[in-house]
Amino acid sequence: MMKERFAKLLLGEDMSGGGKGVSSALALSNAITNLAASVFGEQKRLEPMAPERKARWRKEIEWLLSVTDHIVEFVPSQQQTKDGSSVEIMVTRQRTDLHMNIPALRKLDAMLIDYLDNFKDQNEFWYVSRDSDEAENGNRKDDKWWLPTAKVPPEGLSDVSRKWIQFQKESVNQILKAAMAINAQVISEMAIPENYIESLPKNGRASLGDSIYKSITVEYFDPEQFLSTMDLSTEHKILDLKNRIEASIVIWKRKMIHKDGKSSWGSAVSLEKRELFEERAESILVLIKQRFPGIPQSSLDISKIQYNRDVGQAVLESYSRILESLAFTVMSRIEDVLYADSLAKDPSLAESGRKPSVDSLPSIGCVKFPDPEEEIQKLNSIGTPTSMTLSDFMGWHLDQGETEPKKDTSESIDDNWKEDEEKPMTKPANINVTNKKLSYIEKLEILGGLRSPTARH
Repeated sequence: MMKERFAKLLLGEDMSGGGKGVSSALALSNAITNLAASVFGEQKRLEPMAPERKARWRKEIEWLLSVTDHIVEFVPSQQQTKDGSSVEIMVTRQRTDLHMNIPALRKLDAMLIDYLDNFKDQNEFWYVSRDSDEAENGNRKDDKWWLPTAKVPPEGLSDVSRKWIQFQKESVNQILKAAMAINAQVISEMAIPENYIESLPKNGRASLGDSIYKSITVEYFDPEQFLSTMDLSTEHKILDLKNRIEASIVIWKRKMIHKDGKSSWGSAVSLEKRELFEERAESILVLIKQRFPGIPQSSLDISKIQYNRDVGQAVLESYSRILESLAFTVMSRIEDVLYADSLAKDPSLAESGRKPSVDSLPSIGCVKFPDPEEEIQKLNSIGTPTSMTLSDFMGWHLDQGETEPKKDTSESIDDNWKEDEEKPMTKPANINVTNKKLSYIEKLEILGGLRSPTARH
């Protein structure tokens, strides 16, 4: 199996051996994406992963991540000579971005799987097939037809179970934001391909259209108000708006770079106004990503990944993207159970329907994309162990009077990845990521979803 995997990587997925395969970076990115799709694509319910799937994931993702162990950089170091003097030499170590972010992503990975394990003892909700009579009242018109329907007792979930499930959702949401922020940082560092730039019109108005351009360039601008006036009823319309705005930002940034006017990208609009328009467009992109984290990749995202040649960035991008996708999937499954609970208490919801799960995420007031370091610090500050089953939660609340989470005497999970699968996980050790100051556009160029960049839909 290992020989077959690495043969495909070396051949660039061109099994004819004719040298027409994709780059090593894209081949590795696709391998991670496809592995995650085959393992996590079966996660249709809130339940622990099957032991064989869990073992396969941990084994095969380690194979693919092992490439990063050999991506190094030279750093200065001191060496003692025989006469006791010290000399400076250059030694190799793993590249800084990989050294900081790969361990962080591994821990997010382990925490997500552990949250799924927490549902092993629950007995207050179950699943029925979509075509069964019992599923009729619980179906949602906006759901995917192949997913089973979550069911709860006629009186709904108990208060303790509801609070515990809500706690799990909030914890997974923190992982989602952390993975999203790391992914945003990685994709922002990828160069914009020349063929994408060549496909752009020469001004932002042509990219946005007159109506959107006028809305962004008015004297008083509110991104929330702007989105409320846009038709975001379908995934296609959301993605089209994101593509238009990303293209206009790239155009405006290039116009500011060539502000001397000698280039065809030069601009007649003042630099101050150009910066203002760019900042407004970027704030719109932040809101779109926050409200619709499950939308497919934009044209800019796809182009960056397809033409990226940095293997380290390819691994970080694909690994963070599939963790972001898994976290979003787990949150969606949790929302299915909470919806079934709401339906049991108020059957009239079945008539009115419910918005897709992406719209049910809490509204975020500020238009600033999550910073990787801030999100990881929030995860580190969680005072309860990730391995908290429903029975643990009940005892936890009895001890605390349902006031403040019990502080756990934590032990490090640095070695959790390679230890026995059944070992309980406690509060995670501090996770470090690169602390790099990014511009708005760098924080916004992010990916979503699980599929490979060239075959999202």
